[in-house]
Amino acid sequence: MFTGIVTDIGEIVSFTPTAQGQLHRLRIACSYDQSTIADGASIACNGVCLTVVASGVAGGKTWFEVDTAAETLALTTAKSWKLGTRLNLERALKIGDELGGHIVAGHADGIATIVSREDLPEMARFKLSTTRELARFIATKGSITLDGVSLTINTVEDVTFSVLIIPHTLDVTTIGGWKAGSEVNIEVDLMARYAARLTEMTV
Repeated sequence: MFTGIVTDIGEIVSFTPTAQGQLHRLRIACSYDQSTIADGASIACNGVCLTVVASGVAGGKTWFEVDTAAETLALTTAKSWKLGTRLNLERALKIGDELGGHIVAGHADGIATIVSREDLPEMARFKLSTTRELARFIATKGSITLDGVSLTINTVEDVTFSVLIIPHTLDVTTIGGWKAGSEVNIEVDLMARYAARLTEMTV
């Protein structure tokens, strides 16, 4: 489990396709203390929960390796990651940690496309679109996770929605580099999903 509060920005420094392109082994450089990263640990990378298979230090910089499998490549933006791609990182939640965002599983539901970007004084407003299947879980003032960042939904209209990004979030995540036409990973609020399922079962 995660909270959608990004704690580092990593960069892909090694990219190795394996298993006939159905599996990618990624090495990601970060600023985490390598001694705290255990093999088998979960780290959310742009909102996708991935399992650490190795870690180390090179050139004074910590790195860890993860595998992205066929389903992840099919359903998320991981299919377009490459050398130099910067990723929002978050370590798994520990018992007793502050829940600063909202409960995030790290299981991306799909992809949202940025329709427009409006730069405001020190802030930015983004309008995004997604599938009708996912749009039914999105509500004004509700929570949503985009590329691993917990955000509050400002407005909703059919399959489009908007979010307003404050200066701090622009500074400590990759959102500052978003532009119209870009794709981002989306995870809808777990509570919204369960509420929808309960409604379906009681109708």
